[in-house]
Amino acid sequence: MSLKLFAKKDLSLLLQEAEGEHGGLRRALGPLNLVTLGIGAIIGAGIFVITGQAAAQFAGPAIVISFVLAGIACGFAGLCYAEFASLIPIAGSAYTYSYATLGELIAWIIGWDLILEYAFGAATVAVGWSGHLRAFLHDIGTDLPKMPHSSFALLGVNVHLNYDYVGFLVIMAITTILVIGIKESANFTTVIVILKVAIVCMFIGIAGAFLASHAWQPNHWYPFIPPNTGERGQFGWSGILRGAGVVFFAYIGFDAVSTAAQEARNPKKDMPLGILLSLSICTVLYILVAGLLTRLVPYNQLNVPDPVVVGIRTTGQRWATFLVELGAIAGLASVMLVMLLGQSRVFFSMSHDGLLWPWASKIHPRFRTPYISSIVVGFFVALLAMLIPLNILDEMTSVGTLLAFVLVSAGVWVMRRTHPHLERPFKTPLVPVVPILAILFSGALIVGLAWETQVRLVVWLVIGLIIYFSYGRKHSKVQMMNAVERQPKPAPSMAD
Repeated sequence: MSLKLFAKKDLSLLLQEAEGEHGGLRRALGPLNLVTLGIGAIIGAGIFVITGQAAAQFAGPAIVISFVLAGIACGFAGLCYAEFASLIPIAGSAYTYSYATLGELIAWIIGWDLILEYAFGAATVAVGWSGHLRAFLHDIGTDLPKMPHSSFALLGVNVHLNYDYVGFLVIMAITTILVIGIKESANFTTVIVILKVAIVCMFIGIAGAFLASHAWQPNHWYPFIPPNTGERGQFGWSGILRGAGVVFFAYIGFDAVSTAAQEARNPKKDMPLGILLSLSICTVLYILVAGLLTRLVPYNQLNVPDPVVVGIRTTGQRWATFLVELGAIAGLASVMLVMLLGQSRVFFSMSHDGLLWPWASKIHPRFRTPYISSIVVGFFVALLAMLIPLNILDEMTSVGTLLAFVLVSAGVWVMRRTHPHLERPFKTPLVPVVPILAILFSGALIVGLAWETQVRLVVWLVIGLIIYFSYGRKHSKVQMMNAVERQPKPAPSMAD
């Protein structure tokens, strides 16, 4: 069979799939569910951990400016995602968008790459959740058994592993929720999101009231932009830019809304709303928390796992400290749920197209969810959370997300040129300026990551290409359809 590596999935076929519901995923999500899914994915480790660490190490109180810059960068990508999500309301997110615009090989690369964002991201958060739970239980006088650990040499490198059984168990529990049903998962997320947003707002209110009533409080905002230490990225304006690169990853998750497009009741209208509104709400909350936190506590004291808890303790409100700790635990739980939801839906779409094995698109006869995909992904992520060090998981999540942003933004630009007359319920403004800016911002942040992370990305993509060329290209429905169309038609007989 002659193969076209950049064969595109016909847009009319995609739109037919979006309309077809018989035997498919259950359309159960309204606009509130989609907004809370986005907020649930975004608000988590970023606001509860990264804010303080980035302020302490890179930007000082000017971490507020870093959040503004990161929010603008994510806004460019968010506008591109919103156009695609309304135009192609199919489960699969950037994978599906790339299939329609850039071709099958690029679609495979982005689908395989999304595992880094969603699966590795969920594992990263699971490790953080485990740490917060242990700290909370310790504060109330209960300690969990210590994690087993082992050390061994691998290719001349000493490897030390902590077997985080708590991270493993929480991933498996959330996987069970996902198997039961998308509506039940969305309702769970909605409740948790309302809880943690209320707690974040409580922190903002208590911190603001405390600062207003304590005018004598030392001005921890001075200097607002600490002078550079002489090393690039260590405070000053270069530190603000480096801080923006770090806190950018606190925004990871808004694109997870697009993975649930096929389960939205009115995707053309509600998908852009879910993406842009969740991103806007979280940006405002991040800026407020960062500003108040660095005003309450000297920035050089915030390089801790729980900086928001440190900040609320400064106010002397013990009950509020207890609630913030609970909010962090709940917030990280909802992030894991949305990440696992996104990963299983990407697998579902790739399997439906023939690029992955058929089991990944099997739908439970009762719950109407891709249950085998959810179980396999959940077990894989649970192992990652239990075995892989946090810093490796975090950076792999980051590089996967940034590559997805680059390809989606390029896809919007390509689609405007190749299909200019399509009806677009939401249109990205100022094309090609916005897509180009999204590509430049995301590409610069990829270059700024550690070289080891870039090497791991290449190795991961090579593994994916091996799977594609050994299985995916031979079972691709698009390739099979193209092969049938290319077959020569029989010559007309003399009788004709």
